[in-house]
Amino acid sequence: MPYNERMDKRDNHIATNKKAYHDYFIEDTYEAGIVLEGSEVKSLRLHNVSFVDSYVRIDGYKVFLVNLHISPYEKGSYYNPPAKRERMLLLNKREINKLRALVERKGYTLVPTRLYFKQSLVKVEVGVAKGKHTYDKREDLRKKQIDEDNRRREDY
Repeated sequence: MPYNERMDKRDNHIATNKKAYHDYFIEDTYEAGIVLEGSEVKSLRLHNVSFVDSYVRIDGYKVFLVNLHISPYEKGSYYNPPAKRERMLLLNKREINKLRALVERKGYTLVPTRLYFKQSLVKVEVGVAKGKHTYDKREDLRKKQIDEDNRRREDY
């Protein structure tokens, strides 16, 4: 089996922000690199990450991921970076301008939706999102329940 096929079949998934899909309509997604320290990458390989209250902020021509909790690496030294800190995202200037224009529209925000490895690099999927109302969430739950019931009927 060639090396590229083995790399594709490896488990590259780290974590998914399920709450973002529940609370927002994700209209578009962008792939961004993330600036991390070595012990943070080791912790990510152990899936020690939480998306609770995390969001993406644009500051000038820099993009930051705020409140992403990466647990300190257990076997790391006394100098482990803080678990919740601002981490810079790596995007092209053109992509940053496009995201800024989308966010300036009323009701849109940027949320991280997924963390994964692409070859040996950690990538973040950033979603351009619009908030859901309570009735939208209930409608999605109803659709999910109907699909689940239909799947069960097909099995019998």
